[in-house]
Amino acid sequence: MNERSLFQLGMDLDAGTTQTEEHANDAVNTVIETAREALQPGHARGVETVAHDGEDRKDHFVRRNGKVFAGTHLIVELAEAEGLDDPARIEKAFLDAIEASGATLLHIHLHRFSPQGVSGVAVLAESHISVHTWPESGYGAFDVFMCGDADPHKAVTVLKQAFNAGVVQVQEIHRGEGLVG
Repeated sequence: MNERSLFQLGMDLDAGTTQTEEHANDAVNTVIETAREALQPGHARGVETVAHDGEDRKDHFVRRNGKVFAGTHLIVELAEAEGLDDPARIEKAFLDAIEASGATLLHIHLHRFSPQGVSGVAVLAESHISVHTWPESGYGAFDVFMCGDADPHKAVTVLKQAFNAGVVQVQEIHRGEGLVG
């Protein structure tokens, strides 16, 4: 089974995609593959593999200032931003944000809409980064959710710079606070 079929899940993701776009996407994927390899699970930083058969397990909960929570979820809104219709630029920003945060990439999937806009997700061992863009308005809605030792705040600076955003708003949620621990 190839990567693309893993994400189709019964949906037609190719609707509106032309043969030319398919070839362009293949070329972009080839160019970025080297960067992806450096961020694969085998290269994890600060993440312990889950043990089996009664061995010790690391829960990856965050313990900070007497609080325990599953992870930090940042709602990041960029306005007056550029390049939000370019899947290659978004993928590079995801890769740079993942590296800066100390997270571990599992998979990236992006979809460009016609006539404009991109939605996508980078699935991480620590959770995810997702995006929905409205390039005609210079607006991008990003979610950066990370558990364990990864630092999602470092992704915000990367995203701001990657899209030359004039305005950045961030809301922080501690997922599971008061429910786990």
